[in-house]
Amino acid sequence: MSIRYLHLDVFAATPGGGNHLGVVTDATGWSDARMQAFARWTNLVETTFLLPPSQPKASYRVRIFTPHKEIPFAGHPSIGSAHAVLLCGLSTPVDGVLWQECGAGVLPIRVEESGLLLKSPHAVVDKTGLDAHPLLQAALGGIGLGALPPAYVAGGRHWWLAECADEASLRHWQPDHSAIGALAQATDSLGLCVFARSSHPDYQLVVRAFPAGVGIVEDPASGAANGLIAAYIAHAEPHGPLARGYMVSQGREIGHDASLAVRIDGDTVWIGGRTNTIIDGTLHWDGAA
Repeated sequence: MSIRYLHLDVFAATPGGGNHLGVVTDATGWSDARMQAFARWTNLVETTFLLPPSQPKASYRVRIFTPHKEIPFAGHPSIGSAHAVLLCGLSTPVDGVLWQECGAGVLPIRVEESGLLLKSPHAVVDKTGLDAHPLLQAALGGIGLGALPPAYVAGGRHWWLAECADEASLRHWQPDHSAIGALAQATDSLGLCVFARSSHPDYQLVVRAFPAGVGIVEDPASGAANGLIAAYIAHAEPHGPLARGYMVSQGREIGHDASLAVRIDGDTVWIGGRTNTIIDGTLHWDGAA
């Protein structure tokens, strides 16, 4: 049976600048093995599979797979999947909100003219300081640190976060990927996400994410990681200039150009942006490995 399949460009500031996502718009009847085999074949960072909801409040259900395993939650697959739901007419927003069922629960996604905004899972700052783990200093080798201390933050996913002293240093940093991988493995985290403040008129934060824990060298656009950064900033600087929200630039160091909008309302963080449909076609997949 043929199924509509989309290849999307999520969080793109310019066409082709965002993060790739494949979306199977109707995975009804697909086994876990079939989904994993297809995600392995696409070889995208993530591929998502849309299903009817199992929770009364949910508009739809999504399952998210990397080429190697299923994951409960990620930011750009959530925004891209919601875009696909709207494009294909699979669900209608209620009071401007879609409710996404995923491994992290049922999460709201605002539908606005400027794009889609996802409510990030609640974040908890578990540890702070350069001495929070013996492998952290090696993972941050060669970069000057900023005002906030490094932190281990949990919320849907687990990330190590660190503020860099300035934008130029972050953009030119050549990280030790093996050291970041060792830190990710030792702490069962996705890896390291480093950010720097900016005076650029179009964005106030620059972000680079290194999710070595799932085998990715560098991510061009990271919704979940940016949600944790926003929660950390709001926690550490509740009256600071970024405490209500800001714009993020990410991915230019690896040939992308992503733009993410961050809104902070007390303990609630919303991450969003625009999605471009690059390919809208028909999928023929017999489930072969």
